[in-house]
Amino acid sequence: MVRTIEWRNETVVMIDQRLLPGQEVYRVCHDYREVARAIKDMVIRGAPAIGVAAAFGIALGMRQTRRDVPRRFERVCKTFAATRPTAVNLFWAIDRMRRTFTRVRAHGVDEIREALLREARAIHDEDIAANRALGQHGAALVPRGAQVLTHCNAGALATAGYGTALGVIRAAHAAGKHISVMATETRPFLQGARLTAWELKADRIPVTLITDGMAGHFMRAGKIACVIVGADRVAANGDVANKIGTYGLAALAHRHRIPFFVAAPTSTVDLACADGDHIPIEDRDPREVTHIGDRQIAPAGIAVANPAFDVTPHQLISAIVTERGVASAPYKGSLRRLVRGQRREPRRREASRRT
Repeated sequence: MVRTIEWRNETVVMIDQRLLPGQEVYRVCHDYREVARAIKDMVIRGAPAIGVAAAFGIALGMRQTRRDVPRRFERVCKTFAATRPTAVNLFWAIDRMRRTFTRVRAHGVDEIREALLREARAIHDEDIAANRALGQHGAALVPRGAQVLTHCNAGALATAGYGTALGVIRAAHAAGKHISVMATETRPFLQGARLTAWELKADRIPVTLITDGMAGHFMRAGKIACVIVGADRVAANGDVANKIGTYGLAALAHRHRIPFFVAAPTSTVDLACADGDHIPIEDRDPREVTHIGDRQIAPAGIAVANPAFDVTPHQLISAIVTERGVASAPYKGSLRRLVRGQRREPRRREASRRT
């Protein structure tokens, strides 16, 4: 399993996903601002991995000061909060680090530093464990001999390890279900072509790469048994924000009566976000669309739109797989029960806020 990110010798080390599959290069961050830049520039990406990176980055930032500790902590947290707006795991991780800081802020600087590092390591380790549990829950939904369609990269590279959507695929493969995968290339950043295909090939799971526009053709031809994708944020009602193009795949799957599954840890579920209309959608550099690497593929000076994510309505989702079990419609109740660890619907109404 690839090591996406880790704490090593007072630094944060992460694989540079922009260079895969051609080069396997690990970046060493000595300063928290380098970690924040790595998140913003997509050296590391994927909602769970972003959360882990932010936690390690906050721990790193607090190991670099001994004065004015509360103000420094707030400045470091704000730096990370400004990196990627859609992935809720980022804010979930910041909140966990903030709660840890509040608990120990009256102690000495050294104790604060160690407490924050312990929490960051816990977030890292818990993510891998959650993905493995999620994979086991999801594998039961995958038919034997199925060809699974996946979009973008929701594998080990998008998490601390193992993966969400690819975690389900890995678990189904390990269970001897003899599955195969179709991976969309995922324009414009090509996470499917560069990252998902690379991971699956390394695991010797049969994979066929297709362009984004081919999915409908293979669904109509009966070549796809189910679709499994990850998520960057799941709203309280089950609406899901994921890589741009996911909504179109869900609509196609619905048209052809193909199960459409979302795999995400409970840290990706935002109960304070009422629905998909309240999920902020990140717009990225137009150059990602007009260029492939350094090569320009579009006329200069044209208008370009580059939203990084879209929202899939909950009505198009067959199930949402988490480490605590599988949520099904109506999602407002099933997601809340899984996130809060409750067996029955709480009577009080969940207060919603705009994120």
